[in-house]
Amino acid sequence: MIVRIAHNSTDIALNNIKLNSLDNQQLQINLWLKLVATKQDKQAFSELFKWFAPRIRAHGLQRFKQEAQAMDLVQETMLLVWRKAVLFNVDKGKASTWIYTLMRNHCFDMLRKKQTQKEDSISDDLWPIVDDQPSDDQDDHLQKRLLLSHLGSLPLHQKQVVEAIYLQEMTQQELATHLDLPLGTVKSRLRLAISKLKSKLEADLD
Repeated sequence: MIVRIAHNSTDIALNNIKLNSLDNQQLQINLWLKLVATKQDKQAFSELFKWFAPRIRAHGLQRFKQEAQAMDLVQETMLLVWRKAVLFNVDKGKASTWIYTLMRNHCFDMLRKKQTQKEDSISDDLWPIVDDQPSDDQDDHLQKRLLLSHLGSLPLHQKQVVEAIYLQEMTQQELATHLDLPLGTVKSRLRLAISKLKSKLEADLD
């Protein structure tokens, strides 16, 4: 069975679609996406954008609570649609489902990046707490002794990170590789540990 729609005075044929499983709107979306995939058709992409942008924006507002990030999700999702349209396989599902999957995946990436930025906003100068003050070997020894005295109060996974980085002098990337963990996880554990140690060291120095 062949379905044809008029597009820029050209008939576009789409063969072998299970039409019974698609309503008219879904069929139209499939056809637009096929045009983008096969012809990089800007008019078809514009139609896809007009249809999906409000829906993606609404999802973004629900997840991020910010207009700017919601619109970023719209722009980035539709850019992925333009770039990856050729990968869509009509036999495996509806175009709308495929586009919403791109949206959800990118939304997850944005949320993960947002969390990483939040973690990175914690001052990298937490260690050592008197780093900006003149020190000598005796001061360094005292700080290290105070540190070691409180390591036992940390959860095991945080203690492991502090010992590896500050006592074994491993880099964060080396430790992430060694533990088979994402770098962001190592950074998060380190900052949580240092925040706890900082509070205890400051109490000792009062």
